[in-house]
Amino acid sequence: MTAWLGEGEVRHTRLRPVRHAFAYPTWFLMLPLRSLSPDGPLAINRRALVSFHDVDHGDGRGPEQGGALAWLLEMLAEQGIDDVDGEVWLHCYPRVLGYVFKPVSFWYAHRRDGRLRAVVAEVNNTFGERHCYLLDHPQEGRAMTARKVFHVSPFCEVSGSYQFRFLRTWRSLAQPDRTVVRIDLHDEQGPLIQTSISGRLQPATSSNLRRIIWRHPLLTLGVMVRIHWHALQLWRKRVRFFHKPTPPADFVTR
Repeated sequence: MTAWLGEGEVRHTRLRPVRHAFAYPTWFLMLPLRSLSPDGPLAINRRALVSFHDVDHGDGRGPEQGGALAWLLEMLAEQGIDDVDGEVWLHCYPRVLGYVFKPVSFWYAHRRDGRLRAVVAEVNNTFGERHCYLLDHPQEGRAMTARKVFHVSPFCEVSGSYQFRFLRTWRSLAQPDRTVVRIDLHDEQGPLIQTSISGRLQPATSSNLRRIIWRHPLLTLGVMVRIHWHALQLWRKRVRFFHKPTPPADFVTR
């Protein structure tokens, strides 16, 4: 099965103590990992202008150890989820010019009949740390809650909870059409941060890859630059600064 490209927008709004909002065009990969062809236009575990590498995900294991898919299935089994016998889709940023930073990736684990069994939100911070939020028995469009335990921004305390919402449309079971993910952070005072990532999907053909890299040549480097730029804006607005705590002992929260 082929890889897919999503082209759309990322939005972020902070509501308190000052309002701070932005929206940027973005693009990402949507990969059917069980059936992904290693010989397609997208480079898999090899150097290229745009590429996907297993070691960038999960516990960092390479393809010789089964890759990121093997990690996911093992992790789900350890969490008591052993009935993921269908396709596993990964929504993530690729490496571009050999560089990648992924604030969040989403794993969609299906049963053989196509039903969504679990979603894993894999979160990375700029300190080189990673944590996963496991959402059991999710339903499209329905809010799923996870307690925040992982440091992401020095302008947000590690407290409160996330509300995740996922909405995907399909041309068929093997052909996704559009995806929207909303992640809202709530604290004891109510909604604090609202984020969404959306995009329309198209096959990752050679021509589509060339077109999208021409339009967004510094995708992943731009992500890191914008993170630090907006951190500077929050500092100038005198938003409270929180020092990074010790990472959670468990790699997975559910």
